[in-house]
Amino acid sequence: MIRKAKIGDVRAIHSLLNHFADQGLLLPRSLSELYDSLRDYAVYETPAGEVGGVVALHICWEDLAEVRSLAVAESCQAKGVGRSLVEFCLTEAIALGIYKVFTLTYQSAFFEKLGFNVVDKAQLPHKIWADCVKCPKFPNCDESALLMEL
Repeated sequence: MIRKAKIGDVRAIHSLLNHFADQGLLLPRSLSELYDSLRDYAVYETPAGEVGGVVALHICWEDLAEVRSLAVAESCQAKGVGRSLVEFCLTEAIALGIYKVFTLTYQSAFFEKLGFNVVDKAQLPHKIWADCVKCPKFPNCDESALLMEL
């Protein structure tokens, strides 16, 4: 089941995100940052009631949002959980009246299968780079930028 994240999910989200951040696959998120932006997050709740996946839809500007912090526990991978989480974000973006959604990722093929298109990072507004300064790879980002117009 995909649902909006709740306060009780924060520590599990933190653990899942930082598991993949330790592998260099996404940016780490502090507990403070997760509490501050909890409304951005959705989770996949396993039948056992555990957080098996997470994603955030972060509004960047009046017409642009970012799918970020997508992580699916190894035990839940290859079951459509990642796709469902991203689709949840896209539905939420449309409901908010936002019709351009982007992501910065190492998993370009996954997002291309969902209809995102690779774009030059220079096309994205400078405002989105606020998180990038926290990244150990800044300013030599090796992620791909992908955009979907809904």
